[in-house]
Amino acid sequence: MPSWMPLSLVLPLVLVIGLALGYFIRVAIARAMGQDAEKRRQQILNDARLEAEHTKKELEVLARQEIIEHREEIEKEVQETRRQLRQTERRLDKREDSLDKKQDLLSKKERTLETSEKNLAETRKQLTERENGVAELQRQQQEELYRISGLTPDGARQVLLERIKDDVEKDCLDMFNKKMAQANETAETKARALIVDALQRCAAECTSEATVCSVELPNDDIKGRIIGREGRNIRSFEKVTGVDVIVDDTPGVIVLSSFDSVRREAARLAMERLISDGRIHPGRIEEVSEKAVQDVQRMIIETGKDACYEMGLSAIPDQLKDLLGRLKFRTSFGQNVLQHSIEVGKLAALMASELHLNAQLAKRCGLLHDIGKALDQEHEGSHARLGAEQARRWGEGEQVINAIEAHHEETEATSPYAGLVIAADTMSASRPGARRETLERYIKRLERLETLAARHDGVQRAFAIQAGREVRVMVNADKYSDKGCAKLARDIAREIEQELQYPGEIQVMVIRESRFAEVAR
Repeated sequence: MPSWMPLSLVLPLVLVIGLALGYFIRVAIARAMGQDAEKRRQQILNDARLEAEHTKKELEVLARQEIIEHREEIEKEVQETRRQLRQTERRLDKREDSLDKKQDLLSKKERTLETSEKNLAETRKQLTERENGVAELQRQQQEELYRISGLTPDGARQVLLERIKDDVEKDCLDMFNKKMAQANETAETKARALIVDALQRCAAECTSEATVCSVELPNDDIKGRIIGREGRNIRSFEKVTGVDVIVDDTPGVIVLSSFDSVRREAARLAMERLISDGRIHPGRIEEVSEKAVQDVQRMIIETGKDACYEMGLSAIPDQLKDLLGRLKFRTSFGQNVLQHSIEVGKLAALMASELHLNAQLAKRCGLLHDIGKALDQEHEGSHARLGAEQARRWGEGEQVINAIEAHHEETEATSPYAGLVIAADTMSASRPGARRETLERYIKRLERLETLAARHDGVQRAFAIQAGREVRVMVNADKYSDKGCAKLARDIAREIEQELQYPGEIQVMVIRESRFAEVAR
């Protein structure tokens, strides 16, 4: 390097030369790479064209195959449609032929019917002419008959009606007696065996009817404490309990009187506790009476549950169990109503078993049939209707409701269980020793029986005998025949059933007697 050239000029010159050389080298490399890329691009385009042509050919082949398959399916459908059309055409042809035949047949029938109508019209005309002739002949015969007999048409009709009436009454009585004899022959033996067996297997005790109860005293001095100063204790007791307290000269006892047996029982418990405790004053009376009422209520509930348990009936509502418990303190003609209900349930179940019916349902109907008697002192209406309302209110079935409501035949019995309850109720009430009557009620019933029997025309005398279980009626022999006596007995029995209330059954005996006397001299 010449010495005269400075270093500051050499370095830029070298840098410029290096940059120029680098540029030319880069351009040469880029040109070579561009040529290679163009070759690769041309190669890729050629490969893509080949592949596209190959794919196009494959798709064309698949499309031809699908077209052929679709054409075959269409041809099959067309053939099937044609076949169905041919079958439809054949059916239509057959139906058309059938309709033509039917039309021909109808035409023949119409012609036959027209001919029959013409013949019928001619026959009617002939019948009308004959009827007119017969009517005229009958009229002439009636006029001749009236002339010979000397009777008017109304008189002849009346004579004929009277004869027919007598004949019909006689035939009716004969038929009734025959049917009754047949029914008795077939039913009496089995019914008697069934009832006797049920009664032998079930019989409850009888209690006496009373509206008073007595409370024993340890000594007579306690009477003064029960009465209290100026009678304040006894007045307070009667006011709280609602019963009458009778304190008389009878030694060692006082009497509690009330028509409500539940209230009377609560008063008896309260009085016994007051006497045992010795503290008798108005405040203590109210406290003990209230507790006694609660105890009696618990006793009622337990009694109802025990009755259901004894009968094997667990699904009875608590409200109906409460009514059953109240029946323990009720009596009817001296018979305890709860024991009577249990007895009726057992009798109905026994008879239902013999008749292949539901014994449990019959037992339920019999047990609940008198629950209305727990309410009849507080509500209006018969105990049968009240009991049916309670049973319906607490969800009992229709057969149970009907048995309760129909057990005194106030409504029609719609199930065999109602009939079983009616029979069991009658058996329980009419068996010997089951019920008693008060003397006054007994006398009134006998008088009423004789009055009902004696008011019939032709009755000479009537007597109530066998403690009111039988009525004997003496009739005029000239006014009643033997069969007429049977009808009179039935009429009197129906009147007794409708107008009287009585325990058990009453037999009606009609006696027709003729007596003739002569004196030999």
